[in-house]
Formats: sequence, C-alpha cells, structure tokens
Amino acid sequence: MSKIKLGVVYGGISTEHEVSIKSAKSVIENLNKDKYEIFEIYIEKNGNWVNSKKEPLENISQFLKNLDVVFPVLHGIGGEDGSIQGFLEMLGVPYVGAGILSSANGMDKVYSKIIFEKAKIPQAKYVYIKNSGDNYTYVSDDFEEKTGTIKEISEIVTQKIKFPMFVKPSNSGSSVGIRKVHDLAELQEAIKYAAEFDKKILVEENIEGREIECAVLGNNEPKASCIGEIKAADDFYSYDAKYNNTESKTEIPKDIPKQLQEKVRALAIKAYKALDCKGLSRVDFFINTETEKIYINEINTMPGFTKISMYPKLWEYSGLPYSDLLDELIKLALENK
Repeated sequence: MSKIKLGVVYGGISTEHEVSIKSAKSVIENLNKDKYEIFEIYIEKNGNWVNSKKEPLENISQFLKNLDVVFPVLHGIGGEDGSIQGFLEMLGVPYVGAGILSSANGMDKVYSKIIFEKAKIPQAKYVYIKNSGDNYTYVSDDFEEKTGTIKEISEIVTQKIKFPMFVKPSNSGSSVGIRKVHDLAELQEAIKYAAEFDKKILVEENIEGREIECAVLGNNEPKASCIGEIKAADDFYSYDAKYNNTESKTEIPKDIPKQLQEKVRALAIKAYKALDCKGLSRVDFFINTETEKIYINEINTMPGFTKISMYPKLWEYSGLPYSDLLDELIKLALENK
C-alpha cells in the first residue's frame, strides 16, 4: 500500500512564527512514518517558501498539487485566517482544519463575537474600535460609527464597560498585543498598542473566574474532549505566560461539577458549528467564580500543537493519543476532498 503524500506547512508571516515551528516539529515527530511520506514546507518570515533543506520552492502550486493532503500547522495571520485555506481550495488540495470562512471568522475576534451573539452563546461585554492613522472610530452594536480622538473614543468605552478591561487586536493570536487596563490612561495606551498589530481593536470586560478550554474534533458530527483549566502565572494568560513562564500550568480540573463540564462541552460544539468549523478547534471559556456562569472567550481553528499544548493534551486525557489524533485529523481532511 502506497504512503499518503503529506505536506506539513509551517513558519509563516505572523507574530506566531516561532510557535508554528514548535508545533510543526512536534507534529512531524509524531506522524506514523509507515503511513505518510512527509514533505516539509517552511514559510520564512518574509513569505518565501522553502523545503526542508531551505531550498526555494520554484513552483509552489505544482508542488502542492502533487500532494495528497496538506497539514497547515500555521498560527495567526496568513495561516489561520483563511489565506492558506483559500490557496489550497483554488488548487483543489485537501487540508487539515477549518475552511476559508470559518478560519477568517475564527481569527477575527470581533466577527466571531458577532456570530456567537447570534447563536446566543454567553460572552463578555465588548466594544469594537477601528483605527486609521491618528483617528479612532467607535462602532456601535448596530454598526453606526463615531470618529474622534483616542481620548474621546476611550471615554465612550468607559461608558460601556467598567475597569478593569482587556484591549486586544481583533486579528492576532497567542495573546500578542493584549493588555489588561485599570484606568483611562492605560486604556488609551493599550488601544495605541493594539493598533500596532491590527486596525480593528476589541475591548472586553474582565470576567473574574477560571479559564477553561475544550478541544473539538470532527466534520459534520464533531465531538468535544474533556475540559482543561489554565493556571496562568501572570495577571492573565499572556504570550510570556504561555511560552516563557514555567510557573504557568494546564490541568484537568477535578472540582468542577460534571453537569457544568457537560455544559461547557455542549457550548464548545455549538460555537464550532456556529462558525461552520471542520477538522479541529480549541474553544476557550471563562467560568465565573461566584455564579458559575459560563462565558465564551474565543475559538482557535488551528491551536498550538506541541506535545504540551492543550489541544492534543485534552484528547490524550480523553483517550486519543497524539499520533492517533494526527491520523484522525488527516482522515477528516481527506473526507472533505
């Protein structure tokens, strides 16, 4: 039986370039070499495509067309936002993960919130801001716009949400560009900072509670894993807390009632279906400490894939080992051919 020709694409032009390299290394190490002929495809930070020997790929389209399936282990802009998915769709090459629209909506925090709102999935209060140079625009719930100085727009935000609050670029991952703010001065600085990463900015109320994650797997009939909990070493689960601070921990919580866990799992699948996801996603939630109310935080259509990343760990705890998980993802991709 001939091996499946599998392309593993990693690197990319986003701020999550290094995270992608770590994820891809782990994926490649754990793929069954008896099943797959593996072709490494590395996208340099400048956008150049090279092979495992760092030689330029002259005809990228033809190279990809010769593969049976592609695993785009890419996080962030250019990889998780529908870009690579659109390219592969044009070439008719099956790939692991969500399609164009669900990838784009999942990457864009503002638009995923709009979809979650429509699906009546509870979430934190938020404000949508747009930036163009020195001007900032507040976008209301009915998409009426008001442009003003950063001070004027920040004051509108404080009328909608109480401190502390979070300021995020709408299109960014691994907590890049995010700040927690406690007063008007910090809010203005955080909006300027977020604008360095994206023209669309999201400001959210702070939810006091536990950070919970759930892994979803499947196409038309997705399944949810057990739930995991983030124990961040910093004030919140920042980029540094995720990748540099060894005090941050992820664990399977024992003290959350089964009924509450089942509710999280059901909401994870609902969010997955609302965005029309395929293959895989990790869905993140908060559980309010006092009320036990569940709030969706965001969805990640191509979550981290190192051996210690939450997505593969959750499935391992649920009885699906890492290598078997990779087999299942590739099988799901080929089903969409």
